[in-house]
Amino acid sequence: MAHRTVAVASASGLHARPAKLFVQEAVRLGVPVTVRAGEKSVPAKSMLGVLSLGAVQGTEVTLEADGPGAEEALDALVALLSRDLDAEEALDA
Repeated sequence: MAHRTVAVASASGLHARPAKLFVQEAVRLGVPVTVRAGEKSVPAKSMLGVLSLGAVQGTEVTLEADGPGAEEALDALVALLSRDLDAEEALDA
């Protein structure tokens, strides 16, 4: 099983818009990914699950996936979580 650990970069953590973008990307990639923060683990494609992690800026989350495309999917999701999606939204406005 492939796994990656990354600190959440978005100012609001994995809440609202950053969580939505993360879940949309996880679904688009089509690889089952699990997100873990502390002892809690949820499917990356579950908006409610991701929100329930309560991950704030700087929280380390571990992503896990298995099967074809797992490494690439994890790389893409880590790259997304490593960006401050809140700041990017401000630039787009």
